[in-house]
Amino acid sequence: MPDLDLDTLDREGPRGHVFVFWLIILVWPLWDVAQGRARPVWLAVAALLVFAFLHVAVIRTSFDGRFPIRVPIVLLTAQAAVAAAASLGFQGRWYTLFPLLGLSTGVLVGHLPRRGGPELAMLAGVGGVSSLSALVGWAGGEDGGALAAIWYGTATAGVVTAVILRLFTVIGLLRDAREELAEAAVARERLRFSRDLHDLLGHTLSLMVVKAQAVRLIAERDPAVAARQAADIETVGREALDEVRQAVSGYRGRGLAGELDAARTALADAGVEAAIRRTGPPLPAGTDALLGWAVREGVTNVIRHSGAAHCDITVRADGDRAVLEVRDDGAGASGRHGPGAHGGHGLRGLSERVATADGTVRAGPAPGGGFLLTVTVPAGAARGAGGQ
Repeated sequence: MPDLDLDTLDREGPRGHVFVFWLIILVWPLWDVAQGRARPVWLAVAALLVFAFLHVAVIRTSFDGRFPIRVPIVLLTAQAAVAAAASLGFQGRWYTLFPLLGLSTGVLVGHLPRRGGPELAMLAGVGGVSSLSALVGWAGGEDGGALAAIWYGTATAGVVTAVILRLFTVIGLLRDAREELAEAAVARERLRFSRDLHDLLGHTLSLMVVKAQAVRLIAERDPAVAARQAADIETVGREALDEVRQAVSGYRGRGLAGELDAARTALADAGVEAAIRRTGPPLPAGTDALLGWAVREGVTNVIRHSGAAHCDITVRADGDRAVLEVRDDGAGASGRHGPGAHGGHGLRGLSERVATADGTVRAGPAPGGGFLLTVTVPAGAARGAGGQ
């Protein structure tokens, strides 16, 4: 990709004074006046002054958005009439008025709104004035070579000017689009980081709370066990600190196997019997990481809200999709939050992750009692982990 500085290009885009400069071309009909070949002199000078005024007016009103577009159109029509009358009346070098007329036309066409389809504005504007130049030359008795030169100069000036202005309009649009994309990327990264932080700390802090409650309950009765639980709290806290550092550096999780091992330990510490089953071939990295996040969120939900005595975690991969089920025998939907429920930040964040991988999340009462979280993703999903 070329290294383009769109801001610089846009700032250095053509302004009205660039096109006013080309009035220097009027030196040729002025030379005819000075040589006495354009008479009466007062009429020739007046024609040049009026033409120059209209040229500046067309450019000024085309660049100034305060003027409705019909204003430069009327001024351009008047400029074309002056160019045609003066060229027919004085001939000679006066045909050089038409390339200037083409320039004015290009400025106007370059500022006209484009609504798709053929460039009718360019065809009508540039095609019209270039045809007028050839018609005036033919009426003035010019030969074929001169007619071709007049037509080509007028058409080229109009087309090149219009294309340049359209190009810089596109550059401006690209700059605006780039800024919008940058803002969207920042917003997505903030959302990703907030989800990561919630998933990391929600699980870990829930485990620390459970262990702290155990310490409080058994501190007087069994100090040795309480001391071990306190040591576990310290270990979990250090792991949480490490995970937060990894999240800040862009890490997306420890994968499905690591999360299943952590889930077994966390559930056992919370007094929940765990049964974990996994079938099917190894999963791609993206799917593996995404289901790891799902296990973390599901187990956190069980520890926090369920009051369950048993939890089944099942992972199945059958070639084209992978399914995770986290089922417990706790309080059903009471105190839980489905993916779309108000306040269910964890499952809502998980649903957003899974949606980016074209997967689905279902959460609600399980058949026969308890609560069931089901996450289904394509086995080849590579986008969901970490929320992009």
